Amino acid sequence: MAIAGVAVLAITHATSWRLPLLALVGSGLGFVLFQATFGFAGSFRAALERRDFSGFRAQALALALTSCVFFPLLAGGELFGLPLTGFVTPIGVSFLFGAVLFGIGMQIGGGCASGTLFALGGGNARLLMTLACFIVGSAVGAAHLGFWWTLPVLPSGTAQDWLGWPVALALHLSVFAAVILWSPASDRLRGGLSNGLSWRRWLREPWPLAWGAAGLALLNIATLVLAGRPWGETAGFTLWGSKLAAMIGFEPAVWPYWQGDPGPLGRSVFSDVTSVMDFAIIAGAAAAAGLSGRFLFRAGGDGRAWLGAMLGGFMMGYGARLSDGCNIGAYFSALASGSLSGWVWVAAAFMGSAIGLRLRPLFHLG
Repeated sequence: MAIAGVAVLAITHATSWRLPLLALVGSGLGFVLFQATFGFAGSFRAALERRDFSGFRAQALALALTSCVFFPLLAGGELFGLPLTGFVTPIGVSFLFGAVLFGIGMQIGGGCASGTLFALGGGNARLLMTLACFIVGSAVGAAHLGFWWTLPVLPSGTAQDWLGWPVALALHLSVFAAVILWSPASDRLRGGLSNGLSWRRWLREPWPLAWGAAGLALLNIATLVLAGRPWGETAGFTLWGSKLAAMIGFEPAVWPYWQGDPGPLGRSVFSDVTSVMDFAIIAGAAAAAGLSGRFLFRAGGDGRAWLGAMLGGFMMGYGARLSDGCNIGAYFSALASGSLSGWVWVAAAFMGSAIGLRLRPLFHLG
């Protein structure tokens, strides 16, 4: 029902036949994220606390599959007349600080950007606070970018720029293969859906991480083909926050973030690709939770945990704007695009996660 609602709103406000299809892609992303419990914040935490790199192995598999299609498509520059662009971000002081801040925030906020959306769809009420403050932090970050953009920065670039796409792809695949084959991990990459496969099991039982990786790769490729750019999330949060800011008297159109393209501020949030896909992810996760009988409405902790959700959400929102994305746009989709910034983002977010884990006990988070 929720998926149908998002799809209808997308159709109502669509300026292209692609938008309703992207709403379905977003719903698929939410379904896959929930069924595989494919979170990024948890993978950082497992690696740091238990040296369990199962999550990173799954991410490496998703990146390998996605890159095999992204690299040649992006090298071509267009598909059926639609221009294709990857996510490529300059590396500078703002980028590094934002990635570290995001890493801290996702450990005390209860999830990363994608994790917040799919856990909210599964009934975790505390993630409402995380998302609300994520939206506020994104808007504040957008307003402050004028200062951050004055700080030192290196030119943006991709591995393809240096090596050409075939060699760059081979290099990336070798790194992803090394992570999959040699990193310490539990058996979560393959675990789940035991004793055969049926439609009932596919809908009702948790998926192995490998299935989640394949699903996210396929759906990110679909996003590139339909939208002309990869899957991203936080631009939608920035739009929501900026529209709310306008309602209470601010002028987001003058913020540096919007000066290049203020058009979305004057249109419905259901005409924006990223915004529609964000709504659809929540709907898809809710559908997965309902079909599997795993929807559970819960408060998600005491007052300190909610304070952590508030602070963590704001830090993720602000950090995502400084680093031009989150675990999806600045990491998953950036690396699949060949951007050198993706490698730096994951290292900086790993450092931030280490700091965030030390702060978790302050918010009664285990």
